[in-house]
Amino acid sequence: MIFLTDVLYTLLSLAVAPIVVYRMIRNGRYRLGWSNRLGFISRKNPQKPCIWIHAVSVGEVNATQTLITAIEERFEGYEIVVTSTTDTGYARAFKLYGKRHTVCYFPLDFSWAINTALRQLRPSVCVLMELEVWPNLIRLAHRRKIPVVVANGRLSQRSFTGYCRIKPLIKPIFSKLSLVLAQSNEYAERFSKLGVDPTRISVVGSLKYDTAEVADKVEGADELADQLGLKGKRLWVTGGTGPEEEKIILDAYRKVLQDEDLADLRLAIVPRKPERFDEVADLIRQMGLGLVRYSLFKAGQAIKGDKKAVILGDTMGDLRKFYSLSTVVFVGRTLVPMGGSDMAEAAALRKFTIFGPYTFNFNQTVTDLLESEGAIEVQNGSELVEIVRKCLKNSDFSQALAQRGQETIIRNQGATERALDKMSSLLRT
Repeated sequence: MIFLTDVLYTLLSLAVAPIVVYRMIRNGRYRLGWSNRLGFISRKNPQKPCIWIHAVSVGEVNATQTLITAIEERFEGYEIVVTSTTDTGYARAFKLYGKRHTVCYFPLDFSWAINTALRQLRPSVCVLMELEVWPNLIRLAHRRKIPVVVANGRLSQRSFTGYCRIKPLIKPIFSKLSLVLAQSNEYAERFSKLGVDPTRISVVGSLKYDTAEVADKVEGADELADQLGLKGKRLWVTGGTGPEEEKIILDAYRKVLQDEDLADLRLAIVPRKPERFDEVADLIRQMGLGLVRYSLFKAGQAIKGDKKAVILGDTMGDLRKFYSLSTVVFVGRTLVPMGGSDMAEAAALRKFTIFGPYTFNFNQTVTDLLESEGAIEVQNGSELVEIVRKCLKNSDFSQALAQRGQETIIRNQGATERALDKMSSLLRT
């Protein structure tokens, strides 16, 4: 099966090579980390036992924060190696962990690359965040008697349906997982149906509740407010937005501004992917709205802009600051079928939180927030306009909802310790 998987990967590589080359040239993606991708990874402390944690992109990297902190405290004799697949995921991981741990790109799942990585890392355990189930990694780790854990495990209905279509191929892989730490009973049942031994599945909750920092103020937010002239102003922040969604948001913003009582409202759009910053800037201009790019302020340039201009959050790592200043938050990639962005972050800051219907990557968080009436789901741009208006005109309503949202996050925290308790049996104490 390993040989056949390599053959399949080779055929897929040939098929997608033109796309990869195009993105390397057009967007600057996939240019870095090729020695890592081929399996060559040098550890900072090779004399120590190793825990290998893989998080595919920014969201999964962020979800590792409390888990890695807890591992550092309980298993201080271990070196932690953090890998990521995407450039943005790598950059985020390096910012969080680069000074004290080995951070690199995830090797391609060819058997020769995985074997090279396993020989160099010699991990005591491999931890895959959420649903990064790589066939050759799991098979080869199992052959070497290295436990493989799925942490913060989730299986959306979409992924589950897809896996069910190839269940005879998938089941032997899932059966080799040593431990699945699922976010919910629903996800646990899906892992079991795909071949994971039920005795190796534990429901511990979502790590993202723990990484969603509960606070009323975020460091650096006051400086951002001064730079953009936002102090005392009402601000609508749309975070982690995706293609086709920004146009819906901008249309909604223009309609909200037609209400004279809300004419002072500012809008900030923070796209999820940095390669789309210029695209969104062009869209804002095409729609006849003023534009202020935050990156210019952050670089120290004095920019005089329209006081009603749309603010483009075209920097990395500043979304929480924008959320902290907001009156209302819309969580992006949810009005288009992209699976959503993390809504726990906004709710934890006690913000009036709105999202669309496409949230299959965050089902448990959505369920918890809606059941407690701590957030609102809208189906389209028209409903978005009405809810933003209601939030801004009815402070009692908006404050009560935001309070319930924050309480929901607090009530569901604790997954990190439960996860580490389960993982401890796989590690030398």
